Amino acid sequence: MSVLQDSSMSVVVTPPDQRHEPVQPASQSWLIARLNPVSRFICPFVMSLPLFTTLDVVSASIQFAVVMLVLWVTGINPLVVFRRTWPVWIGAVGGFITIVLYGRTSGTVYFSWAAIVVSEGSLYLATATFLRVAAIAVPSVMFMLGLDPTDLADGLVQILRLPSRFVYGALAGMRMFTLLQEDWRALGLSRRSRGLGDGNAFVRMFAQAFGLLVLSIRRATKLATAMEARGFGGSTERSQARVSRLHTIDWVSYVVSLVIPLAAVTIAVVTGNWHSPLRGA
Repeated sequence: MSVLQDSSMSVVVTPPDQRHEPVQPASQSWLIARLNPVSRFICPFVMSLPLFTTLDVVSASIQFAVVMLVLWVTGINPLVVFRRTWPVWIGAVGGFITIVLYGRTSGTVYFSWAAIVVSEGSLYLATATFLRVAAIAVPSVMFMLGLDPTDLADGLVQILRLPSRFVYGALAGMRMFTLLQEDWRALGLSRRSRGLGDGNAFVRMFAQAFGLLVLSIRRATKLATAMEARGFGGSTERSQARVSRLHTIDWVSYVVSLVIPLAAVTIAVVTGNWHSPLRGA
């Protein structure tokens, strides 16, 4: 530990190798936190593919129940899952109501008024759609929460071999997207200081938006120049500051992500509940 002193004060500086900063967990689930960021992107995608081949209550409910159980066992309380995925439930309920009222009519008709027909078939189709949305969207959201964009970019470049120029450019653009609100506020204050902010609000908004566009283009030009200076897009291979690798737990997660939906669809087929999404109830 070194101390910098002068006549008025002393500043204590800790060497980098002695600093112990708490690491923020990537997820409340110890399983998800240990996965490579690329795996956290691939697993929910693989898990959702088999469900697109069927639209039934059995397969969707089985997969949703198993996913909730896995999340619970690995450290995420089901109440936390419901609280963090509330937009999914709003969309699922909206789809349920729409299909119940306007879905294909079949079987017993329970209610009919004008274009609204609630039947046995529409209720089944709405329930299956609700469960399928939950089974696909809930694990996708939970896997993505807490995902570090920089780690994901490293994985996309090193593991999936995507172009580094495109990936890191998108990462830099996403990082700078958070500056839009601050830039908008600064432009508004600048225009008001010049007496240009007291006119028509509609005209002022378009003029300020044009200024923000010009500022964004200038910043993008500087960013492109900086990336070129660091070797992005060159013919030689670039070194990586952070190494991204797949471990055993990643390969196990791929297998589990494929087995769960295949088992759910297989049970639906065996029990006679498999239903093609290309035809009505």
